[in-house]
Amino acid sequence: MTPTLPTTAPTAARAVSAAPSARTAAARRRRYGAPTVLLAPFFVLFTTATLVPIGYAVYLSLFTEHRSGLGFGGSETVFTGLGNYTRALGDGAFRGGFRNLAQYCLLYIPLMMCLALVLALLLDSALVRARRFFQLALFLPHAVPGTIAALVWVYLYTPGISPVIGALNSAGAVADLLGHPLPAVVNMAVWEWTGYNMVIFFAALQAIPREVLEAARVDGAGPLRTALSIKVPLIRSSLTVVGLFTVIGSLQLFTEPMILHGTTPSVVSTWSPNMYAYTAAFERHDYGLAAASSVLLALAAAALSFVVTRATRTRSGRTRPQTETGAVA
Repeated sequence: MTPTLPTTAPTAARAVSAAPSARTAAARRRRYGAPTVLLAPFFVLFTTATLVPIGYAVYLSLFTEHRSGLGFGGSETVFTGLGNYTRALGDGAFRGGFRNLAQYCLLYIPLMMCLALVLALLLDSALVRARRFFQLALFLPHAVPGTIAALVWVYLYTPGISPVIGALNSAGAVADLLGHPLPAVVNMAVWEWTGYNMVIFFAALQAIPREVLEAARVDGAGPLRTALSIKVPLIRSSLTVVGLFTVIGSLQLFTEPMILHGTTPSVVSTWSPNMYAYTAAFERHDYGLAAASSVLLALAAAALSFVVTRATRTRSGRTRPQTETGAVA
């Protein structure tokens, strides 16, 4: 008579094998549960405030409205595909906005970043007194809303009411600050954003190990050599981030030229790509063209950001900051 195995053996084996899997699942839930809960609000807001508007803009850019008769009849939404993109790219005003924007970036970005970096290096040096006061004083212009700041600068630019223009005219110097809008717009942006980026650079400088700076001073490096050979290379990542955000922000230029548009005839309603989209949407009621120009501007910002990121990454990979004591001797 052949012996028979107990019927409870397979059940016990399955229970033993299921216990580790249950513990693994519980550990996985504990590991990923908290990050999922904490990140869920961000993804919800990102989807509703970014992805959904982008998708809706792309959808609007594929349609246009045709009105029957002399405009007194109803309107009909017609699918045009890439027709709105072709209209935007073929419009000289839209291309002219990008040309003005390129000139603005060539003047504004180097000037603002160099000025913010120099101010941060000065504040980081041991020669500056009342450091907290100067940090606050330099940051205060950024705390002023952009529209209010633009209105203040328009007041200072306008002849007849500006005390600056009046003082220059009394001294025999003729100044026409509204004759060409580009320097006026650049000056507004530099005044508003220099202090903000200076704080970022100053925070990065404060994170540099003091032992590195002490070693540079022991090796005989002066303040200028220490700043250029030690401090600036060590905050290259902050320079890259500020440069990237500045490029993206520059492509969204709208407030300053829009305020100047009401005071000087040299600033037209399509002076920048954002102004072109605003005019198409709220003055001409051509929402398809406005959406197409906005999508093209977003694509240009993404492409330019990619180029800036790759260029700075390649340059930082080729030249590493030298922090050994012999490098600054």
